[in-house]
Amino acid sequence: MEAEGLLNAVELPMSLTDVLYLTDKDSIPVEIRRLFKQKNLSYILLPVERFGEARKRLDLIGTVIIDTHGSVTSQQQLARIIELLETEHIGVVLLTAPMERGVRSFCLSPTKTSFCLSSPTSGASTDELWTQVSLNLACRKGASGAAVKPVLPQRPARTIFRNRLAEQLSMTKALADNLTEQLRLAGLVQQDFLPATLPNTDQMRWATVFLPAEWVSGDIYDVARIDEQHIAFYVADVVGHGMPAALLTIFLKQALLMRETVATNYRVFSPAEVLKNLNLRLNAQKLSGYQFATCCYCLLNIKTLQLTYARAGHPYPIIIRLGERPRQLQVRGSLLGIFEQADYGQETVQLQPGDKLLLYSDGAEPFIGSFNDQGRFDFCQDFCNATDSPVVELMDSFNELMKNRQIEPSDIDDITMLGLEILPDMAGG
Repeated sequence: MEAEGLLNAVELPMSLTDVLYLTDKDSIPVEIRRLFKQKNLSYILLPVERFGEARKRLDLIGTVIIDTHGSVTSQQQLARIIELLETEHIGVVLLTAPMERGVRSFCLSPTKTSFCLSSPTSGASTDELWTQVSLNLACRKGASGAAVKPVLPQRPARTIFRNRLAEQLSMTKALADNLTEQLRLAGLVQQDFLPATLPNTDQMRWATVFLPAEWVSGDIYDVARIDEQHIAFYVADVVGHGMPAALLTIFLKQALLMRETVATNYRVFSPAEVLKNLNLRLNAQKLSGYQFATCCYCLLNIKTLQLTYARAGHPYPIIIRLGERPRQLQVRGSLLGIFEQADYGQETVQLQPGDKLLLYSDGAEPFIGSFNDQGRFDFCQDFCNATDSPVVELMDSFNELMKNRQIEPSDIDDITMLGLEILPDMAGG
């Protein structure tokens, strides 16, 4: 059905029109018009600047061909038109200038969206144009529930399209496989920054859980012997997860300073100083994307079992004492990377044989407890039931629970837990 002419309020289609031809030219090239006639396609010619008149009747448009050249302003207008058409699930074919051989060959120009057919340097025949139009119509009519089977393109064109599609699928799979391998290797590199061994002794045991939401994690932890008297340990969590968050964890690892050395002497930083210095270093980077992090940092005197701790927007550490319910060790402290002059408090608690201490990222919080309506943190009963176990068994049980968790994809987060147990038979002092 031939319906060339300007679309206006009177001529709006009352049934599905196969092709809306948007252009800044006076007419449709004769070869393309002949193609529409041969394939029995209905079409309407519409100047680009009058596209707004057709917006309310896009439900009756099968596909759109855009054939135009113009200024940057026109290109921006086309981008908005294309975005609108894609939201309406209308396939688009974008034509550039006819090539030197005349209008029998056109360039279907790729953009950042998904409607391109070939590279900008290779010509596309009217057969290939028909192939793309036919596919667009099949998708459009199929999505609208119309039982319409498009006319199959000529066999040579089908073969060309099939070969190109197979080649593109093969390239896409190769790129996906390569990306997966790169992410897997990045995950291994990140884990190399975690402690290879934990400082277990006859007096204390350590255990960890590290479960990235993806190949890499936005969490990081460390346990480090500073000198003969002190062990420092922390869990940090970058907002979000995936590669951007993982890159920032490496920065945190390198920027977090536990002590300073002057000549032959050294001084151990207090937890509050560690977080304040880390916050200054993070703010100095002036990162794009408003990225920030949380951290809980602890300093343990292994001679006296005195624990000093500080936090920066992180879940409170939990102390588990024999014969008592678990409790949080609360201390104030704002997020890292938000306020340059933020100050951090610290508190001290005296550990004793049999105590267990737990640091964790917020991804583990659903398995530990939640805040009630009064703002008080209530521990899960399953968590309370498991706290009598040695720290290694406690972590193993939580590891299995978290791996087998049933959780919505949107709620998946990195999970990190770091546990310390002062062995019951240790003689304090």
